[in-house]
Amino acid sequence: MNSTTHHPSANRSSAYRTLRHRTYQMLGGEGHEGTVVKLMDYALVTLICINCIFSVLESVEHLAVVHGHIFHAFDKFSVIIFSIEYVLRVWTAVEIGNPRFRHPVLGRLRFMFTPMALVDLIAVAPFYLGIFFEVDLRAMRVLRLLRVFKLTRYSQAMTIMIAVLRQEARAIGAVLFVFLVILIFISSLMYLLEHLAQPHVFSDIPSAMWWTVVTMTTLGYGDMVPITALGRMVGAITAVIGVGMIALPAGVLASGFSEEMRQRREEYQENVEKALTETGQIPRRAKRHLEEVRIKLGLSHDEAAHILERAAESPHHCPHCGGKLPHPAE
Repeated sequence: MNSTTHHPSANRSSAYRTLRHRTYQMLGGEGHEGTVVKLMDYALVTLICINCIFSVLESVEHLAVVHGHIFHAFDKFSVIIFSIEYVLRVWTAVEIGNPRFRHPVLGRLRFMFTPMALVDLIAVAPFYLGIFFEVDLRAMRVLRLLRVFKLTRYSQAMTIMIAVLRQEARAIGAVLFVFLVILIFISSLMYLLEHLAQPHVFSDIPSAMWWTVVTMTTLGYGDMVPITALGRMVGAITAVIGVGMIALPAGVLASGFSEEMRQRREEYQENVEKALTETGQIPRRAKRHLEEVRIKLGLSHDEAAHILERAAESPHHCPHCGGKLPHPAE
């Protein structure tokens, strides 16, 4: 028998892996590149947006009565599409570069518990819950609005924000801890100062916590107002402290966002400098790779063009010996 003859089962296995890899690419793997991938992204984004609009319109009673059959039919169609998408994403999870997902069983199970996979599951769960369990249909309509979170997969801004939150988690956690300590202390103090004067308003510490949160966030609904002199003094101090406490997380997020964008620009610039030839040109294949990197990093065309222009203007050869200058990272 010829040694180059392939067993039919090996051919089927190879075709299976090829189909799975192509499906993974169509679902947005490897940088969301390609016309088919973009068309699928646009179609899914449009479907999600229409779902959210229909869920809002269905809450209007006379529209639900007149056009209820249209809303219900479109919801069934959407569930079918989202269910197929979810099954395909779980099936192709082993194609992800992360070694955690390589195992055919455990890898897929791990993928099913990732944040985005849970969002995809939540997008279809209300429909199936309504089939198998007796639940309030109005609650199901509201839960369908959770499909809007599927848009985070297609939003680079949300991807960057999630990366910033992950990077600044410890700083934000520290701010929230300080906020919690101040909340408990001021609520307990206000309960002691105001309970005797108006027991029906500051009836307990949890009720005082509501007042503290409203005051510290500068909302001031006016449903709970201190009437004692000491209570008003503590209320004024609470309002001043609240201004600073609310500004802290905003400052942490702004700083983290700026740092994240700086790192992404530097990473893109490093890729540009590596792609430059000795003549200062970028080959066509390298340009395609740089475009994939730009999309992955969430940089705009203007930012990328500015980095490319600056890299092209910088010297690439030693003015004395004529040799190529080393990469800054080398």
